[in-house]
Amino acid sequence: MSFQTDIHNNFNFLADAIFSELQPGEELNLSLSAEKQDYVRFNNAKVRQATAVWQCNLTLSLQDTGRKVDCTFDLTSHQSANLNTLRSLLKHARQEVRELLEDPFIVPMQNHGKSVNSKIGQLPKVAEIVECIADFTEGTGFTGLFAAGPQIRAVRNSAGLDHWFSTESFFMDYSLFTANASGDAKAVKNLYADQIWNQDCFLKMLQENKQHFDLLQRPSLTIEPGNYRVYLAPAAVAELINMFSWGAVSFNAWKNGNCALHELISGDKCLSEKFNLKENFNLALTPHFNSLGELPPLELSIIEKGKLKNLLISSRAAKEYDVISNAADPGGWSGEYLRSVELGTGKMAESKVLENLKTGLYISNLHYLNWSDLQNARITGMTRYACFRVENGVIVAPIRDLRFDDSLYHIFGTALEALTQESYVRPSIDTYHIRALGGCKTPGALVDSMNFTL
Repeated sequence: MSFQTDIHNNFNFLADAIFSELQPGEELNLSLSAEKQDYVRFNNAKVRQATAVWQCNLTLSLQDTGRKVDCTFDLTSHQSANLNTLRSLLKHARQEVRELLEDPFIVPMQNHGKSVNSKIGQLPKVAEIVECIADFTEGTGFTGLFAAGPQIRAVRNSAGLDHWFSTESFFMDYSLFTANASGDAKAVKNLYADQIWNQDCFLKMLQENKQHFDLLQRPSLTIEPGNYRVYLAPAAVAELINMFSWGAVSFNAWKNGNCALHELISGDKCLSEKFNLKENFNLALTPHFNSLGELPPLELSIIEKGKLKNLLISSRAAKEYDVISNAADPGGWSGEYLRSVELGTGKMAESKVLENLKTGLYISNLHYLNWSDLQNARITGMTRYACFRVENGVIVAPIRDLRFDDSLYHIFGTALEALTQESYVRPSIDTYHIRALGGCKTPGALVDSMNFTL
């Protein structure tokens, strides 16, 4: 019996048993997250840590008389023990729910249908990965994390809702490290992720990375603060797009005054006509259903030709503000968030990037992003990894790290000159508590000027 089948059977057993024990007026939601993963950490092309993680986490949400209590525990391999724990937590929730104040915006549980979506991959064995790294990365300072295995998300409630999602995938998040002629530590970073391992594809990526790796050997160039013409590679664009999930397109964050794009919402400002952003569950990076089992549209336009089309609205926010929900997930720390986002492509070919950049900065990656001025959609962060000075369409030197501070209205608005025709999927690679799902698909972006402060 497979890991997925075993977990599915156990989940259904627990749900059927506990739903039959509910008292009149009680509503119960069960949400499950599970994984069976191999994790291998490499440093200097050698295995430094290898482990396997099997975990299954169950959250029960009891609603009664306008009140709600959540409890979470880890499932074991023993059905009877799991059921006893579930019964104990339900008893505890019944006692606790009586002590709470009534929540006027609690959403009654509904039957949003049933679905089963299982994706089977072709994953490599850990020994194959170790051999591949040992054979083909010598002399590159290869460092990274490999993760592979099945992931599961499922939701059932006492109203009849029943959704199941499982997938098998891997990612290799890696960097090639070196010290250049200036003695500076430099690296080229990349991510290979898919459901089917293809060693030829991985080796082709490595070979392309080695071209930048060789350029990093040159002496570093210190760039003075100021405004520079830049090309943001797809990975750098993805970091900026991830900031939209920090309340920027959340209806609840907007109503609470914590929305960076409030001037876009009001119509006082706009982004470039080239900027088109949507939630796209056809990318199959995450379950279509949210944590409540609600089903959002498969595609939802967020920003179209630089103007706001839709905000993300959870069912709770819809009830509180008397608007229509689009089944956004309410679980973001700053409000509803993008789970499977796609930025539309443009007309510039990747092969013409340096030619079109002419003289400026080639930015491969950004990190440590945060709002520097939330009300004006200003973001600060650092360049990272393989970033270069380009002169007359030719890379001349790697640059030392820079801090930028600029507005989304400038980067993706007045300064956005072109987007590439090519676009790349970057799944989430977070592994806090459990390996994440979701991600984004982004092209590269040519920006006429970007402000670097130090």
